[in-house]
Amino acid sequence: MALTKFNFNSFDVTTAASSGLAFNASANGFTTAAAGALNLIATNTITSGVSSSSFTSGITSTYDTYLFKLISVHTSGDNIDFQFQGSTDSGSNYNTTITSTFFRSEQDEGGSSTELAYKTGRDLAQSTSFKTLIGGPGNDNDQSTSGSLYLFAPSSTTFVKHFFGSFHTSTYNNIARTSYVGGYFNTTSAIDAIQFKGASGNFDSGVIKMYGITK
Repeated sequence: MALTKFNFNSFDVTTAASSGLAFNASANGFTTAAAGALNLIATNTITSGVSSSSFTSGITSTYDTYLFKLISVHTSGDNIDFQFQGSTDSGSNYNTTITSTFFRSEQDEGGSSTELAYKTGRDLAQSTSFKTLIGGPGNDNDQSTSGSLYLFAPSSTTFVKHFFGSFHTSTYNNIARTSYVGGYFNTTSAIDAIQFKGASGNFDSGVIKMYGITK
């Protein structure tokens, strides 16, 4: 079997060194690869008590789908619902009309209490209130909330803006609780900012990341 030997300088990758690379039929054999499916746009790192965490830029028509990742968000108080809302004026107001659903599953640490139920008290029907993503998080040092929220076509001026997500928390009364939410912003105006907050109190720590998903 014949072997082909390439000189050390046979491949010129300097024009694409900061990007992913792929092979093609050009003289040097390389081209800049397409961006990955998830493109990190912004990271909000919470290191001290704040009442909310907002994303007021980066939500544009560049992407049709946005993903928010909540990682170990810790609230200052016990049993405070974790919520979100959207804005159509770059974050000046968070009062967009929402219709949504909410159900959850749970298991306590003792294994004696379980639940799978729809929670009418945490859904919304043409409301401008903040939408609850998870209820009852605990504020023990080892308790926190994590999860994912998808937002679709926020820049559309034709359709309502759908969202759905799932979140998990260790609750104030030591229950493993998963919440499932879905709904839509009932507006044909573009959603250009998102805010997360507790129903009261502050966040002590955590990370929230916003990604755009390649079209």
